[in-house]
Amino acid sequence: NTIEFSGALHATIVKQVHLKNPSNNTLAYNAILVGRDAHDFSLPKGNTVTIPSGRQGFVSVEFTIRFLHPAEAVLLLISNKVDGIDGATMTFSLKSEVRTIEPLGMVKCRSPCYEV
Repeated sequence: NTIEFSGALHATIVKQVHLKNPSNNTLAYNAILVGRDAHDFSLPKGNTVTIPSGRQGFVSVEFTIRFLHPAEAVLLLISNKVDGIDGATMTFSLKSEVRTIEPLGMVKCRSPCYEV
């Protein structure tokens, strides 16, 4: 699965990974960001999530578009044993794309075009 972070240059985008637990046991996951641009992504609500039996949980991933080149990383969700049960390890590809460039400000100046 791929999660796309697209928007304007310098925009901060938050995406949520929706996790469901259909089992009869509580599941817990540790989230880890790895890859070339992993340092540009963050987990603002922490890197652990616990999902009770039959419920759902979310992992938030935040990214601020700082460069024009696409950023890439991988989100790993690694299960922790709770009640002696392991969940499946999940991976998500994270990619960014700059859609627009908006100026942060404008400066007006006058200068001669040519001087002898």
